[in-house]
Amino acid sequence: MSPSISSSFLFSFIISIHNPRYSTLLAVNSFHSITHTRKFSNNKSSSTSGSGCFKNLDDALTLFNDMLHMRPLPHIHRFNNLLGQIAKMKHYPTAISLIHRLDLLATRKLKSDFYTLNIAINCFSNLNRVDFGFSLLGKIFKLGYQPDCATFNTLIKGLCLDGKLARAVSFFDEIVTKGFQPNLITYGTLINGLCKMGNTRAALLLLKHMEQATSCEPSVVEYSTIIDSLCKDKLVNDALELLSNMIRKGITPDIVTYTCLIQGLSNLGQWTEVMRLLSEMTMRNISPNVQTFNVLVDTLCKEGKAKEAHEVLDMMIQRGVEPDTITYSTLMDGYCLVGKTANAIKVLKFMKARGCKPDVFTYSILINGYIKTKKIDEALVLFKDMSCRGLIPNIVTYTTVIGGLCSVGRPLDACVLLDEMQTHGQQPNLFTYATLLECLCEEKRLDEALLLFKMIEDDGLVPNIVIYNILIDGMCKAGKLDAAKEILLSLPMKGLQPNTRSYNIVINGLCKQGKLKEANEFLNKMEEKGCLPDGYTYNIIIQAFLQDEEITRAIELLRLMLGRGFSANARTTNLVVNLLCDDRLDLSHKEVLRKFFNIT
Repeated sequence: MSPSISSSFLFSFIISIHNPRYSTLLAVNSFHSITHTRKFSNNKSSSTSGSGCFKNLDDALTLFNDMLHMRPLPHIHRFNNLLGQIAKMKHYPTAISLIHRLDLLATRKLKSDFYTLNIAINCFSNLNRVDFGFSLLGKIFKLGYQPDCATFNTLIKGLCLDGKLARAVSFFDEIVTKGFQPNLITYGTLINGLCKMGNTRAALLLLKHMEQATSCEPSVVEYSTIIDSLCKDKLVNDALELLSNMIRKGITPDIVTYTCLIQGLSNLGQWTEVMRLLSEMTMRNISPNVQTFNVLVDTLCKEGKAKEAHEVLDMMIQRGVEPDTITYSTLMDGYCLVGKTANAIKVLKFMKARGCKPDVFTYSILINGYIKTKKIDEALVLFKDMSCRGLIPNIVTYTTVIGGLCSVGRPLDACVLLDEMQTHGQQPNLFTYATLLECLCEEKRLDEALLLFKMIEDDGLVPNIVIYNILIDGMCKAGKLDAAKEILLSLPMKGLQPNTRSYNIVINGLCKQGKLKEANEFLNKMEEKGCLPDGYTYNIIIQAFLQDEEITRAIELLRLMLGRGFSANARTTNLVVNLLCDDRLDLSHKEVLRKFFNIT
């Protein structure tokens, strides 16, 4: 496993090689002075010869240590090659640690060079510490090295990864002004960053700049990135127009381009246009791949068309495209969504027969499908089958099964599963706890519910308003109104504000116990606290006043409710009708009700 790297170590590493007072602006100005005498180099770091082969990080670390003990020491290029490969494996903290070791062992024959610094910049950028990357840029200038495209591209990528798009664009403009010639990767990085941040229009402007003002012509990658972003913005017509533009410019769309468009169009239900694009792909000898088919299967399933999605899967196999786990899992989910769990199980068997192994996601889908149809025993069989196949259920799987057990009134079994979940290293989240807590409260197992609530706090989780509302509701249903009110009133001290549901639960509990005066006080209190009542609030308290034949107050609340845009529900209306038909009700009260409802 890659060792962790602390912020303090990162700072000490930077300080050991460079005084971080160099700013981005200083770096740009230094670059400007260098460009008068030297041109940029696009040389790559070092040849791969002599670096050895390794399959994993442990092998790489062994090789690094062996190289350090060689006499004479290998050239820095061999170390750079090894460090570059470790970085490609995404073990960025390890690469930085090893570079730090090299600097501590620095000799006249073995010193970090420009390529070592470039590797370090790349690692820091991927760790969202591009600020350290800029400090290293200052070091590059200080040592008299000349940054290349890779240096600047990596820094721009780091800014984009860190969500600092404005700074990335500003830095791009500055270095271009100072003489830097951006390449396709530079533009592609910025376009990708802008699209990921949802700024597709800015990406389009940059694409037009490439087309019109530079010698760096956009490729299919840049067009596809923007087409994908336009489709995600549901601007499929603009995406299709951009497709036409790229074809006119002689750039041939690839499978990624078409798949992005097919996804955008199918999400909007434009199946005629999808068929046209599939035909166009065939004409261009571009065969749909598994990702393209997965898009079609997924969209059809979301539309409730599992049968049609199954036909797409059959078509894949006929065309020689082997469905993957995602294809099968998506289709199973589609069948489960329309309540056809038996069909989903058939797909599972077919999947296994074709040698495609189901994963945790596959089983979670099927388990959820069974639970939705109240077939908890079948769900438990699948759950056990997962473990037999060496698959470890994740938090979603456990929470789904716990919810299923709760839905059929088996809270104690759910508690056992919660313990098992923790034993297997899966930490329940608030949703898991809320599911079980609500069931215990519904089953009037308040003691167990309180123990579970304590467990939430003991596990270091901070209960949210949903958890507290469940507990308040459980207290009210158990007749412990004073305890429920105490919890409600203590919420602000815990940093939580009661919401409308919180007050509704207590008001409903008070109304059921005939404590109308107190319920009315809570109605006033919630408004004072800036929590507005909703239709449910008014209806439950109006019903209570009507049942208690306090017609005048009921009418006042009815007027207030209607004035705020809420209406009487069926039960409130039935109470009014029943009161009007009740001979025991005072005639003056009947008259008030008739006038209010315009009944003659």
